[in-house]
Amino acid sequence: MKQFFAFVKKEFYHILRDKRTILILLVMPVVQIILFGFAISNEVKDTPFAVFAPVKDGDTQQITERLTASGFFVLVKELQNPDEIEKVFQKSEARLVVVFGDDGIQLIADATDANQANIVVNYASSIITQWRMENLQSAASQINIVRIIPEIKMLYNPQMKGAYNFVPGVLGLVLVLICAMMTSVSIVREKEMGTMEVLLVSPVKPIYILLAKITPYFALSIINLTSILLLSVFVLGVPIVGNLFLLILLSLLFIFVGLALGLMVSNMVNSQVAAMLISAVVMMMPTMLLSGMMFPVESMPKVLQWVSVIPPNRWYVEGVIKLMIMGVEAKYVIKEFAILGFMAIVLMTVSLKKFNVRMTK
Repeated sequence: MKQFFAFVKKEFYHILRDKRTILILLVMPVVQIILFGFAISNEVKDTPFAVFAPVKDGDTQQITERLTASGFFVLVKELQNPDEIEKVFQKSEARLVVVFGDDGIQLIADATDANQANIVVNYASSIITQWRMENLQSAASQINIVRIIPEIKMLYNPQMKGAYNFVPGVLGLVLVLICAMMTSVSIVREKEMGTMEVLLVSPVKPIYILLAKITPYFALSIINLTSILLLSVFVLGVPIVGNLFLLILLSLLFIFVGLALGLMVSNMVNSQVAAMLISAVVMMMPTMLLSGMMFPVESMPKVLQWVSVIPPNRWYVEGVIKLMIMGVEAKYVIKEFAILGFMAIVLMTVSLKKFNVRMTK
């Protein structure tokens, strides 16, 4: 155990005097320009929506078809009772619910992303208003349509604060920056400094060496997690509506995934420069731009939608939004926990295997 803490102490010293992270500032703008210019779109496309119509008639059918035919919306479900409205949001099945009532039409949007909710509601309102104006010219339908006035209701973020949207994304981005990018140079540093042989001949088992490598970054990540949560609640005014224990547990799991990801990269390259480049280009930028923290995944090209399932940030951001802002029950974040847990096991196993292979050479 004494040797383990000695390794941990050494890693803390390396963290304090490592200045190579400046390379991130040089590579990041280039990657941002590429991804913003060719991969990301602010346009609303294929937004999933649900419909609740207690009485189905020709008007409700026409409006639903008009929304679907616009290319901006995709009908995913027809609800049978009002209790299903909140469930489709909690399950992330829809971003908008159109409710047809006796007194008009109500648009209920998921406002965890304030900007996106505004855009979606404006698109839907415009389509419904246009349909209404066209049908007002028909005397036969004038009596039924003249009272259709869209009513907007924003769930989870009624004040439309932008902080509700970027806090989960920033939280995930900072943790990846500390975990994956910094640990990606941990093993490589030993090779470049000529101290790898010391590790290879030491009596410490490989698993303990890897744990010693990630322990300082795990501690720093917990500090970052605590700071961001405190700032979110007391400075930005973003409350933690859901279960705080589940939120912390999900964050710790994500931290471990980031650490294992960095170790895997560190075991696969032979220089710190290569490790930092791979971390910045292959991990950080895609996780920042393809995780849904800045742009909705539904608006991306199909190819990028498939790619977006790979970065751990996507599942972490979705889980944080559900737990921190929406306040859902544990059963609605089982998918996020399961995916991140699977990633942690796979990445740590690969990292240990790669390290063992190098020891046998």
